[in-house]
Amino acid sequence: MTRIGLLSDTHAFIHPSVFDSFKDCDEIWHVGDIGNTETAQKLYKFKPFKAVFGNIDGQNLRLMYPEVLTFSCEKVKVLMKHIGGYPGRYEKSVPELIVQEKPQLFISGHSHILKVMYDEKYKLLHINPGAAGKFGMHQVITFVRFVISGNQIQDLEIIELDK
Repeated sequence: MTRIGLLSDTHAFIHPSVFDSFKDCDEIWHVGDIGNTETAQKLYKFKPFKAVFGNIDGQNLRLMYPEVLTFSCEKVKVLMKHIGGYPGRYEKSVPELIVQEKPQLFISGHSHILKVMYDEKYKLLHINPGAAGKFGMHQVITFVRFVISGNQIQDLEIIELDK
């Protein structure tokens, strides 16, 4: 069993509640628009950390993290890309990536809109954790916790905080 803390679009701001909310997590995944290396370092020092860069991330973060990340967590193949869209409205490069990689979990960010949707066409779960930072048009800070156990994605929790 692996407990995951998932966030996106921090834009160089980490709400103090993130550390408390993720204290029991085994890993933190960040799906882009980290904002700066200090933000990445704080999360990296707190828990094992995986990330992709987003469109606002500068060269230093682009050298540290890839645009697309594919990996396995237990028996679940994961695909992460900041600008990815969602089922039925994927960014143009995503369907080819999904066909090539065959993930069970596709994670994207960018929109600042929290979405959890099953994609019947590609047989995968899509998660966009919304925006964990205070900059942008979103009204509420959101991020997600969930568990991967074997080939199961379960116990998904949404955390909402005042901006």
